[in-house]
Amino acid sequence: MAVSPALAVKSQQNDLKTKGQTGILKERRNFMDGKQRREMIINLMNASQEPLSGTALAKKFGVSRQVIVQDIALLRAANYQILSTNRGYVCVVSSGVTREFYVNHTRDQIQDEMNVIVDYGGTIVDVFVEHDPYGELRAPLTVSNRSQVQEFVDEINKGIYSPLMTITSGYHYHTVRAQSEQILDVIEGKLKEKKFLVTTKSLKSEDAGS
Repeated sequence: MAVSPALAVKSQQNDLKTKGQTGILKERRNFMDGKQRREMIINLMNASQEPLSGTALAKKFGVSRQVIVQDIALLRAANYQILSTNRGYVCVVSSGVTREFYVNHTRDQIQDEMNVIVDYGGTIVDVFVEHDPYGELRAPLTVSNRSQVQEFVDEINKGIYSPLMTITSGYHYHTVRAQSEQILDVIEGKLKEKKFLVTTKSLKSEDAGS
């Protein structure tokens, strides 16, 4: 039976309408999936004792690594403090107190210096140097135990990374976070004993939820 032109046009319009609605629903679903994925990324970071790599996150959520990079950018725009370390992403929880230690030592003493800090309850947030003419050069670390120190030193020995201290004759800063000023005082004392410490700078205390 022949179909009238009017019915054919109406059928095509209905098909287009259905496809349009499907596209809108798909976009909404993708939007919700992205939002939920970012919430899950934060939850995973908060629950993990180790940094999470972009590759591992991409595999877990079945997306490309570029999607994860975009998710991290959106989370940072939403005021989540996410650091990109050599081992992956870390979400920094603002708690405890922070102090900058200005230190100097040889390349062979890197592991000893870092072990002193983590052994007495500190987390090495970053390392930075003041360099002419480039100014301040800073690299995030987030190292809080001996296994992470060993991993960092192994990567240096393999030539994967070059310590910033090499461009300033061994002089550099570490930002160190701990649960109390007393812990930072102990770390300072131990660094003095090792003759690593040059000077310190107390930073603003950071209370959880502030």
